[in-house]
Amino acid sequence: QVQLVESGGGSVQAGGSLRLSCAGSANGIAYIFSRYCLAWFRQAPGKEREGVAGIAGDGPTTYADAVKGRFTISKDSDKSILYLQMNNLKPEDTAMYYCAIARRDRCSAPGDITYWGKGTLVTIPS
Repeated sequence: QVQLVESGGGSVQAGGSLRLSCAGSANGIAYIFSRYCLAWFRQAPGKEREGVAGIAGDGPTTYADAVKGRFTISKDSDKSILYLQMNNLKPEDTAMYYCAIARRDRCSAPGDITYWGKGTLVTIPS
């Protein structure tokens, strides 16, 4: 069973930065991190879970329009860690952020996801 543990959340002022990390563990986790689509999702109170950023097994990345130019997704497959660098944070970025793995080529929608972490909370006061 794949386990994903997020860290790095917190409360920062608008304009600040945070770096989220997601550590994976399981038999063959390095292969999973190198082969499958990895993603960050977020869910704000009262809203649906939405895709923030994704990185394909061979490296191409995708971003939601709301975070393009501010967030950067990356991974270290050898260490089985997924990152999300978040800069110029805004109050509307406040949400629980989830690490996710899709055992397929796409991971932009919740329905694509096979494995979820439990989340880390990001709060940007207005």
